[in-house]
Amino acid sequence: MKKQEKTDEKGVNATKLDNFSEWYTQVIQKAELMEYTKVSGCMVIRPYAYEIWENAQAFFDKKIKKIGVKNASFPLLIPEELLNREKEHVKGFSPEVAWVTHGGNSKLPERLAIRPTSETIIYDSYKKWVRSYNDLPILINQWCNIVRWEFKHPVPFLRTREFLWQEGHTVHATKEEMDKLAMTILDIYVNMFEELYAIPVFKGLKSDKEKFAGADYTLSVETVFPNGKAVQAATSHGLGQNFSKSFGIKFTDENEKKQFAWQTSWGFSTRSLGIMFGMHGDDKGLVMPPRIAPIQVVIVPIIFDKTKDVVMKKSSVIKKSLSSFLVELDGRGNYSAGWKFNQWEMKGVPLRIEVGPKDVENKQVVIVRRDTGEKLSVKDKDVKKKVKELLEVIQQNLFDKAKKFMNENIVETTDFDAMISIIGAKKIAYVPWCGEADCEDWIKEKTGGAKSLNIPFNQKKIERKCVHCDNPAKFYAYFAKSY
Repeated sequence: MKKQEKTDEKGVNATKLDNFSEWYTQVIQKAELMEYTKVSGCMVIRPYAYEIWENAQAFFDKKIKKIGVKNASFPLLIPEELLNREKEHVKGFSPEVAWVTHGGNSKLPERLAIRPTSETIIYDSYKKWVRSYNDLPILINQWCNIVRWEFKHPVPFLRTREFLWQEGHTVHATKEEMDKLAMTILDIYVNMFEELYAIPVFKGLKSDKEKFAGADYTLSVETVFPNGKAVQAATSHGLGQNFSKSFGIKFTDENEKKQFAWQTSWGFSTRSLGIMFGMHGDDKGLVMPPRIAPIQVVIVPIIFDKTKDVVMKKSSVIKKSLSSFLVELDGRGNYSAGWKFNQWEMKGVPLRIEVGPKDVENKQVVIVRRDTGEKLSVKDKDVKKKVKELLEVIQQNLFDKAKKFMNENIVETTDFDAMISIIGAKKIAYVPWCGEADCEDWIKEKTGGAKSLNIPFNQKKIERKCVHCDNPAKFYAYFAKSY
């Protein structure tokens, strides 16, 4: 049988540097990560991408369970009356809500919102569960899908109308406990993005204009995307007593006095996958960080009729020796080795092991790094040790490369004209700022769309004027155009 090449599917015909949008669109399809559907902004997450999401879930689940968080599930549909309980919250989300108005052919007595977030439906339950300080804290998370209908130009994974995420919702007796939990979760997000996704982030406080609707404050982790846009990676909100007052979540404290509870909510989503795909990929396709990759090593036998049996036998032995890693043996006979190389490079598998007749004779294999393309001849007895070493090297290399890019694309200035130039050059401006909403609006208008990302913690006292309005600056903040 003739070897199949499928040349129309082999590669990407747009470059990441020159046409990021087209490159990204091609890669996520050709790497079999997603499929478009007839509803704009709603995509199929294919098995390869879902495995990556499962790895992220497992990492995060383990972290939050160590601090006592339990998983649960709450309804998808939220009665309109519940959604309207917290005025600031519903005002912030009303443009994004998709509504169910009929059950079959019958009009419902009350519209039901498809959850844009679950604070309102969850807190209706919490008010029944909280009576005494002995009932606190409540630490619950759920993994679910979300629908937000707020934009015209969806980008798969990065900005979709339906997406997968986790949302944590906690209840506490004191503000101090709330603040501590919100910061603990933020640090878990930092750890996850940097240690698992190999994506550097900067953390800080959102401005009042950019905070979560209904929260006292929002903490976030952000990063720089290869196309120059900033992207919010995850958020952790201190809700204060706003929702507990709206929903009647009260408890009797140790002094027999009634108190309103303090709450947090926090989440990250499948947007994180899009960030990773765009951050690490190259003109051959994806480049997967080993710690989150569904397949860490692919073994590709170089098959000829006369030597097929010995090559396949050795390939199987190598696979068995690497059982502690995520290994795929590609023994498909109707595809050429070159076609397989291209396919696994497209999927971003960190290491490829080539086994040919000469490798059998020389008691070695050829190991190829996806991140650099470097080829190494490795003796059979050293393969397991070398694979372990290389996977860690690749993980670190991807993080270091992304960190260098982020640092090079954050530019500090105190001059507004320079800030406009920085934003125009598709970089992030780090500037002294007064923190006022009116000033933020003016900055956004005059820079063509840049908004505040976050305000770093633990800043020294600033004795400068705001970069825009000449009022005294309260702090330094990051500004950029973003998703």
